[in-house]
Amino acid sequence: MTEKRVEKFRRVARHRQGNLTIILENVHDPHNIGAVLRSCDSVGVKEIFVLYTEPELQFDRLYLGKNTAAGALKWVDVHFYRDPEACFKHVKSKYKKIFSTHLAEDSVEIYDLNLADSVALLFGNERDGVSATSQKYADGNFIIPQVGMVQSLNISVACAVTLYEAYRQRREKGMYGENPSLSETAQVELFDAYVERHKRSGASRKIRAIGDE
Repeated sequence: MTEKRVEKFRRVARHRQGNLTIILENVHDPHNIGAVLRSCDSVGVKEIFVLYTEPELQFDRLYLGKNTAAGALKWVDVHFYRDPEACFKHVKSKYKKIFSTHLAEDSVEIYDLNLADSVALLFGNERDGVSATSQKYADGNFIIPQVGMVQSLNISVACAVTLYEAYRQRREKGMYGENPSLSETAQVELFDAYVERHKRSGASRKIRAIGDE
């Protein structure tokens, strides 16, 4: 492995945000999931959660096509669940708050959220949004303000817009510079993990649901 590659791994590990993640509920299009993975990688998110609760989505494996995530699948961990309680227990063990994309009386714009804090952002699919079951686990709701005729964004676009607002807030607080999210020990551990992944040909494109191992 070249010195340039080594330095890139160190830089990426230093910029990873250990307290920012995405939860996707019933987003069944692998291209959308792949696009979300690419956005997550670009702003330093190190893991995401995929939850399937709809009866027609009760697959025991999540399959992502070869080009769907454009390589991001190798560097961003995907935790696949079919049980909401188990999924949100995992999330809440690592992140302080969960905010869902949902239009409600208490919804706030993404620009009014503190996205520099420890937070998980929950997105539903474009047809149904976040389910009532998953909303119960959320600490608040947010919307992306829009002024067009069509008040709708593709899920991967909505996720990217929100992530880059998080990036803006975090960059202002030095979380990509002098005030990194991860400790030095955690950065070294992540660097070592990336070196090991680099040795492998690629990430598995079939992700078994947690609890079904």
